[in-house]
Amino acid sequence: MHPEEEEETDCGLSEVLPRELGSLFSDTYTEESHYAFCGRELRITQHYGANLGVAAPVWDAALFLCGYIEEQKLDFKGKKVIELGAGTGIVGILVSLLGGYVTLTDLPHALPQIQKNVSANVSSNNPPQVHALSWGLDQEKFPQDYDFILGADIVYLNDTYPLLIQTLQYLCGPRTSIFLSSKMRREHGTVRFFEDILPQYFTSELVKRNEDEGINIYKVTCFQN
Repeated sequence: MHPEEEEETDCGLSEVLPRELGSLFSDTYTEESHYAFCGRELRITQHYGANLGVAAPVWDAALFLCGYIEEQKLDFKGKKVIELGAGTGIVGILVSLLGGYVTLTDLPHALPQIQKNVSANVSSNNPPQVHALSWGLDQEKFPQDYDFILGADIVYLNDTYPLLIQTLQYLCGPRTSIFLSSKMRREHGTVRFFEDILPQYFTSELVKRNEDEGINIYKVTCFQN
């Protein structure tokens, strides 16, 4: 989704409200976007520039996953949830508002943006925790009893795929459900990850597809002995 666009998607309402465009010569600005899912309105600030890179925008795959949560009426109340590569935090924030005990993770430079969005949307006594997580390096700092692991548009760099697999293997328990929503970028090896790599380590099922946008949602679980 481009910052200058205002659009209504098939999985929720997106209304882009520029807040600070900065000077003509500045490549850093913020904007606030409003979304509605599951009867909750979310206000998500995106910081373009400032070295955030791909962590800055709300990606269409994240909106598609939020829409799937709404459509399927997934029950997160009282469940323990971790989101990988949270970016703006929109998916995990929605899950927190639906009653989940949520941990939002990303690389350290993305955490201030996530924390800002948590503070703007969640006022409960149990807001999401926000922590740095580098795949394949420090996943062992986290518990292994999550009910859900979530990820939206985190499969796009070939070099990270083994690290993501290692992280999922560590975090996934026998009762864990993983939902991965992804733009299927063949040129980035995304299709190969879901069709060839992931099935070597997990049971994977395509549960939703947006044909027009080329976005898939997979439900993933550990192999059962």
